[in-house]
Amino acid sequence: MTDPLLELVQAYHSRGVLVDTNILLLYFVGKFAPEHIPRFKRTCQFSVADYHLLVRLLARFQRIVTTPNVLSEVSSLSGQLGEPLRSEYYLDFARGIATLDEHYVASTAAAQGSQFSRLGLTDCAIAHLATGKYLVLTDDLRLAQYLEKAGGDVLNFNHLRSSA
Repeated sequence: MTDPLLELVQAYHSRGVLVDTNILLLYFVGKFAPEHIPRFKRTCQFSVADYHLLVRLLARFQRIVTTPNVLSEVSSLSGQLGEPLRSEYYLDFARGIATLDEHYVASTAAAQGSQFSRLGLTDCAIAHLATGKYLVLTDDLRLAQYLEKAGGDVLNFNHLRSSA
């Protein structure tokens, strides 16, 4: 790990990392059946090696934080898995949800501000909850740029993948 990355991980080790939708989907699909990562249209941009990188990174945090918005998106995207895989996956996903630290952000609070029209509800909820409190792990460049400008700490997973 590079020094700035290591510093961020150490700074948020006990506070936690808030994982955005695509990365959390990669985590759950990989945890369930890593061989499906390159086959599933919602994770095919990632590799099994990316999943292992993610697992190693998340292991450095005491808490993996999420929102109901992120979990709803992960659930919806996961629904595109074919049967019988989908039913088996959802059982594993349900167990995995219990391991996360879920925080609710009211939609009215998330929708306030000029960034709502650019980021949407889920990303605004992430920004509302995380800024100054959690490290955000995302592959969404727009969200990453917004958080950086707003003074939040963010790791772009695509940058990690490139340097790994």
